[in-house]
Amino acid sequence: MPAWNEAQAAEIMHRHDGREGALLPILHDVQATFGHVPAEAIPFIAQVLNLTRAEVQGVVSFYHDFRERPAGRHVLKICRAESCQAMNSEALAEQVLKHFGLTWGETTPDGRLTIEPTYCLGLCACSPSALLDSEPMARLDATCIEEIAREVGR
Repeated sequence: MPAWNEAQAAEIMHRHDGREGALLPILHDVQATFGHVPAEAIPFIAQVLNLTRAEVQGVVSFYHDFRERPAGRHVLKICRAESCQAMNSEALAEQVLKHFGLTWGETTPDGRLTIEPTYCLGLCACSPSALLDSEPMARLDATCIEEIAREVGR
């Protein structure tokens, strides 16, 4: 992912010029472009949209999908919704976090994997579930940890 570039950010802003409720789409585009929402983006977006920096930062910090730091090469999102919890996802999540030596939202030191919580993937009939690089994984169990480790090891 490229480093912060005001010209690229201005292009993103221009694509949303005149759009009502543009903040969320802009933040999604910024993250898609730069891999996260860089700190430099906050005052830039605030100025262009005539918002305060606090308003923009509040949206970034409220929504779990926005990152303030680049993610790893692979992103594992583990569902923490009720259906998955009922199928023992909390214990499985703890095993995964322990296996990789991480806590929620952290990235391995080699930049290989980021583990994030998510709150319902809509795969309730196949609980517990997760997304690995946007690919659904369902009916997870302890053996899936090794499969995940092999997948992200590439």
